[in-house]
Amino acid sequence: MKKGYLYLSDGSYYEGNLYGEENIKYGELVFNTSMTGYQEILTDPSYAKQIVILTYPFIGNYGTNDMYNESQDVYASGLIVKNLEKTPSNFMNKDSLEEFAKQKNLTILGNIDTRSLTIKIRDIGVMNSIISPKKLDEKELKELFSKPLNIESSMTEVGVKEIIEIKGNKETIGVLDLGLKNNILDNLKKRDINIKIFPYGTKAEEILAHKVDGLLVSNGPGDPKYAIKAIACIKNLFDKLPIFGICMGNQIISLAAGADTYKMKFGHRGGNHGVIDYKKNRSFITSQNHGYAVDEKSLENTGFEVAFRNLNDDTVEGIRHKDYPIFSVQFHPEACPGPHDTEYLFDEFLTLVRGE
Repeated sequence: MKKGYLYLSDGSYYEGNLYGEENIKYGELVFNTSMTGYQEILTDPSYAKQIVILTYPFIGNYGTNDMYNESQDVYASGLIVKNLEKTPSNFMNKDSLEEFAKQKNLTILGNIDTRSLTIKIRDIGVMNSIISPKKLDEKELKELFSKPLNIESSMTEVGVKEIIEIKGNKETIGVLDLGLKNNILDNLKKRDINIKIFPYGTKAEEILAHKVDGLLVSNGPGDPKYAIKAIACIKNLFDKLPIFGICMGNQIISLAAGADTYKMKFGHRGGNHGVIDYKKNRSFITSQNHGYAVDEKSLENTGFEVAFRNLNDDTVEGIRHKDYPIFSVQFHPEACPGPHDTEYLFDEFLTLVRGE
């Protein structure tokens, strides 16, 4: 079995078994508490430049299938697991996760004590890390860790490069692509929506020129404060269109309104996070993947109010404008992976679009 090594920026390291691509990988180390959905996680553009620890101990037991991909590529820099299952059992299985990793140039490090690693991140916070197929000396580590991850360019690298239209028979909804997941589009498609996907950097005037009836601001990787062009675009659309934001979309809308965001200690990543919807006065289990949150105090005098709140740590999970047809959520109503409890939010958005 090929040996591999995980080096953390705090000076600690772990030894395990290496699968897939045998190259050095560098990224921010984060953990996800989902029990299933490893393929969706790996192909979610929001995980660009991150090495993901999966806390569930058995990964790969149902294999892989192209229909589970949330994009065309694997965006995670690497994957850390306890046990990698090599003989999956599922009637829809096409390839094992190990074979999938080879096809997608993904590096997996297995036989790692993911529990102790997760506790370390929970206590210290997310940190940069390196997966290596060989032992690295102090000089090599210092050189590798000195390299910036360039997260400020992440959302410009993962989205579409030109406007794409997906035909439907109902309203035309624009989607500002900051790292769009397939299941967001699938939720619009099954409602027979005509979709126009706009690349990062599209100006408000161009979106309006396409006569869209509403705009959805997607999820994406990196620090939202670096998405300067997207923030300016949304700011110029506040009084012109119904707008719905998901994950980074929630942060972009908040920043455009004059609010602030901050980096969380270890973020929310998993399919089991409780959230309350104040409008419905009901709690829901949600799928989440974010390392930044909206500063609640900074929402004062912006016209927005807290519409959703995390039931674990009371952080802001969504906002709603008091006058304009605009709202956004920090979690993922499209799931994949995770529960579909909050899929109703797509219908709420379309209700605003139709002026009902």
